Amino acid sequence: MTNSNEDLDNLIALMAKLPGLGPRSARRAVLHLIKKRTLVLMPLADAMQRVGATVRECLNCGNVCTTDICEICNSEKRATGQIAVVEDVADLWAMERSQVFKGRYHVLGGTLSALDAIGPEELRIPKLIDRIKTENVTEVILALGATIDGQTTAHYIADQLPGITVTSLAQGVPVGGELDYLDDGTITAALNARKAL
Repeated sequence: MTNSNEDLDNLIALMAKLPGLGPRSARRAVLHLIKKRTLVLMPLADAMQRVGATVRECLNCGNVCTTDICEICNSEKRATGQIAVVEDVADLWAMERSQVFKGRYHVLGGTLSALDAIGPEELRIPKLIDRIKTENVTEVILALGATIDGQTTAHYIADQLPGITVTSLAQGVPVGGELDYLDDGTITAALNARKAL
């Protein structure tokens, strides 16, 4: 005898693998999708199928897109002298949301990690170095996390780029942040990166 809920259980199990969703949240999401079958479930399934068939990694920067080269790399309006190096596509999207950076990006696909046996060759660091040689880059902005692996990766990349201006994002107190709610590391970084007003 087959389980009549096998497809449903499979969908819940797959949804539970998404970041931020556990089994209970996945069940609630699936129930919502079923209740809104025509309005949400069917369009979502169609969109997921199209994305699964068409999305790929930009051959130049590592962003996700539906063409070989993404819109950012193809845009003549983007400053060609600056490359912001980010850990993953989510970081690129976060920077794009701010609408402050007008240069181009390079997605590493992670950070160096001796414990996980992730070296430069497992990341897109060699591709970054090639781009800098061929794209007339004057500044590399390291927009990596303030973790040990992020900082190790930043130092490694900086060492590979003699003669290129390498900067990193300032770290410290967020806009609207109150000192009372910040951890010691953030306060220390903010104090060490202070500037004259």
